[in-house]
Amino acid sequence: MQTQFERLKSNKAFELFVIGVIVVSALLIGAKTYTLPQSVVDATIALDYFITLFFLVEITIRFIAEQNKKRFFHSFWNTFDTLIVVVSLVPIDNSEMAVVGRLIRVFRVLRMVSIIPELRILLTSLVKALPQLGYVMLLMFIIFYIYAAVGSTLFHHINPDLWGDITISLLTLFRVMTFEDWTDVMYETMEVYSLSWIYYLTFIFLSAFAFLNMVIGIVVNVMEQEHAKARADKLKENGQTEVTMQDLQQQIAELKMIIQSKR
Repeated sequence: MQTQFERLKSNKAFELFVIGVIVVSALLIGAKTYTLPQSVVDATIALDYFITLFFLVEITIRFIAEQNKKRFFHSFWNTFDTLIVVVSLVPIDNSEMAVVGRLIRVFRVLRMVSIIPELRILLTSLVKALPQLGYVMLLMFIIFYIYAAVGSTLFHHINPDLWGDITISLLTLFRVMTFEDWTDVMYETMEVYSLSWIYYLTFIFLSAFAFLNMVIGIVVNVMEQEHAKARADKLKENGQTEVTMQDLQQQIAELKMIIQSKR
């Protein structure tokens, strides 16, 4: 049974069917937000029971197919999927639990992340990039705070709604950084301070250009590392080893030494 379930779990058609059920589950959640005829409501309830039962059967198949049952929950994604399936078993017939049950079932869409390897790599990359992004965000907040203090000091009498205090100034600067009608804010202050455009342009270059590129660079770097790790793990599963540039250089050096010794 374990061998059969392992083959079934690795079957591409079965994986596509699981993805299809997840998509249907997501569409079902959206359909329930509309006013539907009673017959359609009954059909959605029956379909919801089927999806919940299917997820329970699918996670059971994956558990039985695991060779080392004790290590099944060592995987974050297995624990994540199991938690979603178990929580989805909460009944929603009770009117008091209906809202909670619907909210819980929304998270079943997240199973798409655990099924598709590319999505797992994206999410893992974002999580692993958070420590590095934290320092960038801290530096970005310092720049925001300095510019907010300067803006509140210079422009509060021009428009208190935008520059009344430092918290409002921070929101205004966020608006400027996202380019949401920022020129209207700049032209308003330029009527009093003609050189205030320097304030806005320097802030935009620091926040929207420099820091944004730093964030993108960090995320892309972590994603490349995760892709390389995924390739190495796949080769390891197939009994192969990944050939690196250092290995090639070492092999070339050994070949040179052999050729020179024969001369």
